[in-house]
Amino acid sequence: MLRPRIIPCLLVKNSGLVKTVRFDNPKYVGDPINAVRIFNEKEVDELIVADIDATAHNREPDYNMIRNLAAECRMPLCYVGGVKTPEQVERIISLGVEKVGVSSAAIYTPELISESARRVGNQSIVVVMDVKKIGISRRYEIFTHNGTRKTGLHPVEFAQRAEALGAGEILVNAIDHDGEMKGYDLDLVDQVRDVVSLPLSVLGGAGSLADIEGLIRRYGIVGAAAGSLFVFKGKYRAVLINYPNRSEKDALCSNGMSVR
Repeated sequence: MLRPRIIPCLLVKNSGLVKTVRFDNPKYVGDPINAVRIFNEKEVDELIVADIDATAHNREPDYNMIRNLAAECRMPLCYVGGVKTPEQVERIISLGVEKVGVSSAAIYTPELISESARRVGNQSIVVVMDVKKIGISRRYEIFTHNGTRKTGLHPVEFAQRAEALGAGEILVNAIDHDGEMKGYDLDLVDQVRDVVSLPLSVLGGAGSLADIEGLIRRYGIVGAAAGSLFVFKGKYRAVLINYPNRSEKDALCSNGMSVR
């Protein structure tokens, strides 16, 4: 039976694990391999690893790092960062990664979605939309390159296009909520959920298990992703890798069986 997924998201910069606030001020929090080992012990549903420098610095994915992470992971792994071609997607999948996230390249060369899906299967292609509000109207717009480059695209418009091109999943990341730990942007998620039937994962803003429970209650079968929630503990944000235990996770997910 399909279930909601609770997904830690690890950000990597200069080979170190970092956390950001609104895509800015990266704070070093440790070694990504060590974090993966701890999450293995905690039996997480899935893991997202995003190299936040790769696209911004116009460089290839770090295949050696990806290989090491995939070898260590005992859970499905989604890699995001610097992916521009179907050949890179194939190579990353060959290293033992289950899913590859595509963002800026999917926007500027949308055929990347369809060709990558043809080569490795739709289920392995995740289209990542980094979204923030702009202007007086607070209109949603997709940004790329660590939130520094405007695309002019509304997430609803591009989510529909990504589904038509063969994406297997959509990951919605609210830049304005990143690292704030004040809750997900449910208005944004509502808009995307209403226009696509693909599996949907949501990132940006989770500050408590109650936020995850609320997301699951609202959308049912959804990927509830979080960064700060699973690497910080307490009001002083001490670095402590954490994740709900099996009984806590079952309780959170059971609330997702009735969807709005």
